Amino acid sequence: MGKLQSKLSFHTTKYGADGSVGQTGSIVGQTGSIGTSRQHSPAHTDAVTSVAALKPDLCVSGGRDKSVAVCSWRSGAALRRFVGHEREVTKVTSALDSSRVFSASRDKTVMMWELHGASGPSQHFPGHELVVTGLAVSPDASQLCTGSRDNTVCKWDTETGECLARATISRNLVTHLCWVPGEPYVIQTSEDKTTRVWDSRELQVAHTFPAKQHIQTCCDVSQDGRYCLCSSQGGEATVKDLRQTRGRVCEYRGHFQTTTSCVFLPRGPALAPSVATSSSDSTVKVWHRDT
Repeated sequence: MGKLQSKLSFHTTKYGADGSVGQTGSIVGQTGSIGTSRQHSPAHTDAVTSVAALKPDLCVSGGRDKSVAVCSWRSGAALRRFVGHEREVTKVTSALDSSRVFSASRDKTVMMWELHGASGPSQHFPGHELVVTGLAVSPDASQLCTGSRDNTVCKWDTETGECLARATISRNLVTHLCWVPGEPYVIQTSEDKTTRVWDSRELQVAHTFPAKQHIQTCCDVSQDGRYCLCSSQGGEATVKDLRQTRGRVCEYRGHFQTTTSCVFLPRGPALAPSVATSSSDSTVKVWHRDT
């Protein structure tokens, strides 16, 4: 079972109704200060449903207010706001260091936005019959994979908006998609409790990991493309080796409710490989990846 990182101390920042700061907060770890907590103006007028990295100092988010926002975490400013979906945004993504932003929605569509372009979408991807719940873009941003509760996974040309391929698997209610860095493979989690590896070239399943006990909610891939991390409604998260697909590498247990999200943390020169998980139990946990 994964080992929970220790010796982390958390200090909250108190803000007055007028925006004044009553106490500066920080997060301190084993190697010293990681950062200072700051509060900025809200990027959305309703709950934020998804967030993704866009550039080293920019992130993109989607919300129940049907909008997509691009924000600078340095200044706190919302640099761009895109509106076009008819219902709440469910997922956002982008190719790192790209100027293209993608959003999926309960309105059954996906849209592409240009960071330095017009305020309207530069491309539409209609075709799913139910809410779009999975979204992954290739590293060069030329292709897009989408998944839905309609049991389908689709591949799209981002320039033309053409659907290049569509695959349907019974009971494959997609919960998340992520693209393997430097590879033509896409990882997909499902409500059927499995994790699938898709070969995007022909949009065929290359491998299916054995079904878990609970619904798989989210997935992430390490930057070297070797490991896949999946979270579950059972409260655990599991690392799988994509090169040796017979079994799991490590499993992390400690959440008391659904593990809603999981991510591989960036590696530092003096830091052991780590992963982070968030849960409906109101906690975020950081784990040693290999122990």
